[in-house]
Amino acid sequence: MCRMRMMVLLLSVMMVNVLLMDAMVESTAEFDPYKVLGVTRSASQAEIKKVYKRLAKEWHPDKNKNPEAEDMFIKITKSYEILTNEEKRASYDRYGQTDNTHPYGRGHHGFRHFHDNFYFDESFFHFPFNNKGGRDFADSKYTLHFNQYISEVVPDSFKRPYLIKITSDWCFSCIHIEPVWKETVQELETLGIGIGVVDVGYERRLANHLGAHQTPSFLGVVNGKVAFFHYAVVKGHLMQFVEDLLPQRLVEKVTDKNNQEFLKSWHELNKPHVLLFDQVPSVPLLYKLTAFAYKDYVQFGYVDQGLSETADLLRKFNINTYAPTMLVFKEDVEKPADIIQAKGMKKQIIDEFISNNKFLLAPRLVNQKLFDELCPVKQFHRRRKYCVLLITGEEESFATGNEAFLSLASANTNDVLRFAYVYQRRQQPLCDVLLKNKDSTLPQQVVILERRNGAGKILYKPVSGGWNGSKEDKHKLLEELERLQKDPSILNNDAVLPELNNEFTSMFLIRWIYTAYDYLAEIIDDLLHNNWREVMPLLSLIFSALFILFGTVVIQAFSDSSEEKQPKTKAKEASKAENGSPNTSSTSSRPPKKNFVEVTELTDITYTSNLVKLRPGHINVVLVLTDPTKNILLSKFAKEVYSFTGSFTLHFSFLNVDKHGEWMAAVLEYAQDAMQIDTDEDEAGSRKLDYTGYVLALNGHKKYLCLFKPVYTGEDLDSKPEEEGGGSRSRKGTTRSRSTTLQIHHKLDRLGLWMERLMEGTLPRYYVPAWPEFKIENIKICHLETCTIRNFFK
Repeated sequence: MCRMRMMVLLLSVMMVNVLLMDAMVESTAEFDPYKVLGVTRSASQAEIKKVYKRLAKEWHPDKNKNPEAEDMFIKITKSYEILTNEEKRASYDRYGQTDNTHPYGRGHHGFRHFHDNFYFDESFFHFPFNNKGGRDFADSKYTLHFNQYISEVVPDSFKRPYLIKITSDWCFSCIHIEPVWKETVQELETLGIGIGVVDVGYERRLANHLGAHQTPSFLGVVNGKVAFFHYAVVKGHLMQFVEDLLPQRLVEKVTDKNNQEFLKSWHELNKPHVLLFDQVPSVPLLYKLTAFAYKDYVQFGYVDQGLSETADLLRKFNINTYAPTMLVFKEDVEKPADIIQAKGMKKQIIDEFISNNKFLLAPRLVNQKLFDELCPVKQFHRRRKYCVLLITGEEESFATGNEAFLSLASANTNDVLRFAYVYQRRQQPLCDVLLKNKDSTLPQQVVILERRNGAGKILYKPVSGGWNGSKEDKHKLLEELERLQKDPSILNNDAVLPELNNEFTSMFLIRWIYTAYDYLAEIIDDLLHNNWREVMPLLSLIFSALFILFGTVVIQAFSDSSEEKQPKTKAKEASKAENGSPNTSSTSSRPPKKNFVEVTELTDITYTSNLVKLRPGHINVVLVLTDPTKNILLSKFAKEVYSFTGSFTLHFSFLNVDKHGEWMAAVLEYAQDAMQIDTDEDEAGSRKLDYTGYVLALNGHKKYLCLFKPVYTGEDLDSKPEEEGGGSRSRKGTTRSRSTTLQIHHKLDRLGLWMERLMEGTLPRYYVPAWPEFKIENIKICHLETCTIRNFFK
């Protein structure tokens, strides 16, 4: 029975294999890259490229909604890949197949689906036996782990870009891109680009950290940032993706017009300058990668030998146009410090050439990193390194000494000695330590030092006599250096140096702008390619901030508009309102609309309109005065209430108590609890009460009043002793007159504060059952009912 089952199982497997082989043959017979692109077998590369661009634009799934667009676009891409590769094209012309390196068959030309922004050729007969040992032996050396990525790849990405493949077990599409991946990796490795492979099944933590949630996928890492690949998986696209990872401003195009400007910038940038001469119009990727690796040390330029604008440069430096040439310039912009020329310029040769020319002959110490590399700390297994340091200035008067020091550094051939200089004004803490025991009046000085440890300890010796660049100074310095070679103990001073100031910190704003630009470009790229999983948190934060900001602006706008409309609305509805006091918060802050205060006299004619039948919500503020005090009190009253004249609910009047004393007394009977009249005056009753300076706030509709009682705060001239011997009766009368005037003037000193409390509604209110009858006591009648007070601030 068991044998029967085994036989049936074997027959089933054999039938499946036969069917799969038939499908493979049919699939192979159906695919013809020449027919797909519509070109002849003798078509040139230019013709194939031109047709590919047209067809790719026509059949791109994002633009063509035809259901067959995806399959057609994949066929076009695969055909272009085959016909642009000489080996694959020759293999297809001979055998009708190209992928002879595939582990599960020579041909796999079936196309099935458009997968995750990648265009893969996929046949169902390829079984992904993705075990660690059987799938791809080459990928094992590129496998990345989380700790390795954090500690090695990220720091190294600041010197070279990385291309990382995301894969997993049982990934059908991963198998079909293996030939392209292997070919691309083989070429990129020779250029020095880092390669990595992440298996999602074994390194889920690293995949989540990278934001890779689909297999297969490709991503690049440069300067610690991750960028995703979104195009067809062909070698040319992967190469272009890696090149696009690099910053855009690494290499400057140099011609006859700008070559002097480029080379003379060595002093400002404090870097050597390298020129590459080649015949290709675009900068080679190898040169860009070199520029990225040494961007902190060297400035790179590129000269296209095929341009007529570079002919003078070629003649000036006698460049051989048959091979790429690289020149390095230091302080001398007319003569290159080093030169290299080779047809097959490899990465190792270029790296060695640049490494030997990383620094100027006498560079300026601009930060601690440069100081550490120029003057390294003494190690037991290394030879001693001595640093000859010139302390100078930036002014033109120091130019002679600086040039003499540079000429001495140019003639130096001893690897043990390193020449450098600092500007005293920019590195003042360092110079203060080195010159603490020397005459600081000397303009330029030279110090020989040796670093002993990383904490800043040094041994040093200043060269006596300063430095002005004369022959005697050069001879003296050379003698000291010869003595140092024989006896290192001449460095008899020790000190601890502070960390150097970073003189390029002023470039922070520019670097921040570039970083912001790169970040925005990355966001736009993610949006265009629907990388929503990584972009959604950022978009959520942005939209939340915009919503809060927009909501605040809208609320503020409505609040401002309501405050503007509120006084008009209240003025219209005041005649209809039955209750309510004035809106104190809005009226008190309203600016006055006039430069004067209009005050109306309260008489038997205006009594009814200004009090008895006063509109609801309105208040009449009445000043109590007499004929002698009228001018003084009205002027002071106008000053105190002027800031409140912008209110629509306040009216101002004055009452002559000489004419209407009985009415005043009748009204104040209802406010006896608030009145603190002089006790002696109450008991004696011999004198009439003085209401001068009282202010009444009368609400005619609600029948209540608020009372202001004058408080004298000025100086009392009556209390001053009279002058002995010279006091005449006329002078005494004048003094008393001035005292009375000042007392009356200061009675309203605190009226402004009382008005603020009135607007706030915090004053006590005294209600009256009915307003008393208004009678005229005196025969004399004042015909002026309205008094307009102008220019009261003078």
